[in-house]
Amino acid sequence: MGTGKGAGGQHRRAPTVDIDGVVLLDKPEGLSSNGALQRTRRCFNASKAGHTGTLDPMATGLLPVCLGDATKFSQGLLDADKSYLATALLGISTDTGDREGRMVGQCPVEVDAGTLASALAALTGPLEQVPPMYSALKHQGQPLYAIARAGGDVERTPRQVQIHRLELVDWTLPLLTFRVSCSKGTYVRTLAEQIAGRLGTLAHLVALRRTGVGPFSIDEAVSLDALEGCAPERRMDFLRPADALVQALPAVALDRSDALGLLQGRTLEPCRSPDAPGLLGGAGCLPPILARLYGPEGLPDLRSMPDGAGGTRTFLGVGSLDAGPTGQARLRPVRLVAHTAAPAETQNRPIARPSGESA
Repeated sequence: MGTGKGAGGQHRRAPTVDIDGVVLLDKPEGLSSNGALQRTRRCFNASKAGHTGTLDPMATGLLPVCLGDATKFSQGLLDADKSYLATALLGISTDTGDREGRMVGQCPVEVDAGTLASALAALTGPLEQVPPMYSALKHQGQPLYAIARAGGDVERTPRQVQIHRLELVDWTLPLLTFRVSCSKGTYVRTLAEQIAGRLGTLAHLVALRRTGVGPFSIDEAVSLDALEGCAPERRMDFLRPADALVQALPAVALDRSDALGLLQGRTLEPCRSPDAPGLLGGAGCLPPILARLYGPEGLPDLRSMPDGAGGTRTFLGVGSLDAGPTGQARLRPVRLVAHTAAPAETQNRPIARPSGESA
């Protein structure tokens, strides 16, 4: 993972490697999400990386970074609920909605406990928000923040979000600290302004920390300093397997021949996994069920991992399980881990396909 010197004494970075997994990173303040992503990628010398939801440079907290094939299964976290700890300064508004912006308004602050409790209760549940101009949303192909920085303004369509929980942590005027659990697409900057509006004043965020993304908590995260500061071999301790991203889906275990056939992109009909009947419940009218798929250890070019029951298994990806025309369980590949061509043992093995599907 180091660098060497090439011709002319120039430093040459070691070749990247294919490595799959998820790092739960505690992003520091002052660093962009992409900057945190690139530094994490370099820690593992990974050839491919992506994160699961942008944090502003001012914000800190949980940023799941996906490496390699884990990026294929990151959509669930992009769509997942998020949790934050936020502090707002009441009485002053800024053009960006946070402390990095220019002050655009000021008014007195007169708040009592009853009014504050009522404001938080009123904003819990379904909530309509107008996205801020300083956001990454695009208008006619141009980011809104670029339009705002040029002095422009455009009409934005209100969005429906869900505030699952909104709790007061502390209020020592003019500062107000709260916890919020919310759906994707929620702007906490806008929420702080909405709270202030209910209190008859203005506000902007002065601190924001993301504490949860889907099933993951900030308590499980590693700091960037700790990740960069430890020995390269120790960094693997912070890498979770790719299937950590799809643990909410039911599991379907396949035998070797079916696993290899699936990795060739074939539909398994019937799906012979003993897990399938229990998931379908014998009801052919149910919509397809997404499931995480596993094969036995030792499949070519795929890494096995502990299965939590004293053995090992190989994560194959995500598939769609339903009852085919015959009423038998049918499994279609949806998104699979990368692999090379399966060995010859599967090349000529016939796998039944639903009516109308060609080879």
